[in-house]
Amino acid sequence: MTEAGTATSDTAGSAGASPLGSVDKALSALEALAAAGPTGVALGALAQDLGLHKASLHRTLAALRHRGYAEQDDATGSYRLGPAATALAGVYLGEENLPALLHPALVAVCQATDELVHLGTLAGTEIVYLDKVEPARAVRVWSAVGRRRPAATTALGRALLSHRALDGDRLAWYAAAAPDGATTADALGATCERARETGFAHEDEENEPGIGCVAVPVLRDGRAVAAISVTAPVERLGARRRREVEETLARVVRPLLPGALALPAAASSRTERRTAPRPAV
Repeated sequence: MTEAGTATSDTAGSAGASPLGSVDKALSALEALAAAGPTGVALGALAQDLGLHKASLHRTLAALRHRGYAEQDDATGSYRLGPAATALAGVYLGEENLPALLHPALVAVCQATDELVHLGTLAGTEIVYLDKVEPARAVRVWSAVGRRRPAATTALGRALLSHRALDGDRLAWYAAAAPDGATTADALGATCERARETGFAHEDEENEPGIGCVAVPVLRDGRAVAAISVTAPVERLGARRRREVEETLARVVRPLLPGALALPAAASSRTERRTAPRPAV
C-alpha cells in the first residue's frame, strides 16, 4: 500500500518521490502550461508529456481553474496558464516588496564601494527613495526613505526613465517637473538614450552641491521597476572612479537579484568584458 501523502506512479517523473503527490502534480501542470504559452495545450497532450492519467490530470486542472491558476479555451478545449498564476510574480516583485528583496544587494554594494547606496522607484514625475544603506564614513547628503526628487535631474530617475517608453510629450512632462531651467525635453531624451546605451545613469551636482551619483536600473521583462545608486562627493567620483563604481554595481548586484529581475544587458556586459580572460599571445 502506498503511504498517504507520498507520490505514486501517477506523478510526473522526478529525481525522488514528492512529499505530497497532489501538490507536485499541480506544480508540474503549472510549469507545463507556462511552457505551452498563450495558445495552450490539449488535455491528452499534457497528460502524455507529464506521464499522468487523463482523468487524474483533469481533476488537477479543475482545481487550478477553480482558483484561477489555469483556464480552458471554450472553442478548442485547450488549457493555458490563468491570470492568478501570472499575477504571482507581480505581487511578489511589487514596489512594497522591493526594499526587502533588494536590501542585500544594497548592503553588498555599500561594503564594496564604502559609499552611500540608495534604492528608488518612479512615482509620477518623481523618484521616491525606498531604501538606503550608509557607509561607516559620513556622507553629507540630505536623503531619507520616502523622500522624493524630480526624476529628470537624478541618476536614479534617469536610470528608470532609460527603460521606459518615452515620446516627446512624456519627456516634456518629466522635464517640466524639474526645477526651472534644469533640463529640457530634448536634453532629457539624450541623457536617457546615453543611459540606455551604457546601462548606467549619472548625476553631477544637479541636486546637491558637491554630490554626484551613479545609478543602474533593475528590470523586469525589460521595464525598469527600480534603480540602485551610489552617491559620493564629486571629488571622490572622477571619471576613473565612476567607471569602477559602474563595474562594481554590475558585478555585485547581478548575482543578488531575484530570478525575475535583471540588469540591462549593457551594464552586465561591462562586468563580462572586465572579467573575461585575455587571449594568449
